[in-house]
Amino acid sequence: MNLSYFIAKRISFKRTGGFTGTIHRIAVASVAIGIAVSLISFMILGGFQQEISDKVFSFTGHFQVMKFMSSNAFEESPTSKNSDFYQNYPQNEHIKHVQVFAHKPGLLKGEDEVEGVLMKGVGPDFDSLTFKSSLVKGRFIQFSDSSAVNEVVLSTKIANKLLLDVGDRVIMYFVQDPPRFRRLEIVGLYETFLENFDDKIILGDIQTIRNLNGWTEDQVGGFEIFVNNPNQLESIQRPIYDKLDYDLRLIDIKDKYLEIFDWLQLLNNNVYVFLSLILFVAAFNMVSILFILIMERTQMIGILKALGTRNKQIRRIFVWNGVRIIGRGLVIGNSLALTLGSLQDKFKLIPLEPESYYMSFVPIFWNWPVFILINIAVLVVTTLVLFIPAMLISNIHPIRAIRFD
Repeated sequence: MNLSYFIAKRISFKRTGGFTGTIHRIAVASVAIGIAVSLISFMILGGFQQEISDKVFSFTGHFQVMKFMSSNAFEESPTSKNSDFYQNYPQNEHIKHVQVFAHKPGLLKGEDEVEGVLMKGVGPDFDSLTFKSSLVKGRFIQFSDSSAVNEVVLSTKIANKLLLDVGDRVIMYFVQDPPRFRRLEIVGLYETFLENFDDKIILGDIQTIRNLNGWTEDQVGGFEIFVNNPNQLESIQRPIYDKLDYDLRLIDIKDKYLEIFDWLQLLNNNVYVFLSLILFVAAFNMVSILFILIMERTQMIGILKALGTRNKQIRRIFVWNGVRIIGRGLVIGNSLALTLGSLQDKFKLIPLEPESYYMSFVPIFWNWPVFILINIAVLVVTTLVLFIPAMLISNIHPIRAIRFD
């Protein structure tokens, strides 16, 4: 058996009491708390980013395809479902689903109030299953093959402003020349907590917009693209763009809602700074604790040197001791983080204020590669710093060490 490892096991806190055992437990606790806090931080950050991204993508897709326009008007120029892109997209391996849409602004009249809104017309191909997580009351629109359906889904924010609820009927005046209106029935309420959508978007039948604009059955405002792998949006953007018709343009939703995704990206910097601080504290604690252990074991070091043990072997004793402390701390910290994360993920124990955090509970995202990298980083950094105090062993003289009290 390796002598250094054997002695390190003999002086571990399981076999010693008093001061040494207390120091070992403090060291294990500091590593465990550090790794647990780091993992939980990344769980929450990942969950927050995933939750917000999913809400945006469920509303808009990952990409949008529209005709080139000379202005940023609320309405799109019509394009045809007979375009080469729409007819051939099933052959594109990157694309999971494509759905049609169109927008039209108007005024929604409640009993006493009027609110400016933007109707987003969708069709039977709308991915209502993905959108279902945002639907908080009622049902989604039931489309008809023969005519337009005068059903709409409002945000709870708009409904509360106009004192409306599911089952109520409202009048919407559309901005066009001459102005026209439609009587609509509210069949559902959605809630994303994102101002970009909740403040102004209502969902309706795209056939209603076709009828108002005088479009043919094949004309739509644009296409929303859902991809198979959302983590590779940048790499698959070009292959999708190359398949578009000459008069169509591809819009990255991350660019369209730049303020949301830039904000989410900025949150990464905070967590990286936090992780660096955790690593620094863990490394500092291990150095301090190893200094204390070396001082407490000075007589043992002197005896080992008097017996002919080399400095290298003695250093390994304390490095092994430190590695055992780090290992126990990692096991306990990971167990604690995974337990707390699982409880929050399943039971939603910690609530949030939706108006401030855009969701009603603390989200959890299980990013196992990141968790493994954090563990490796903590293990490598704290193990390397163990050699700093261990170098002092070379300066300890046997006679003085044996007499040390």
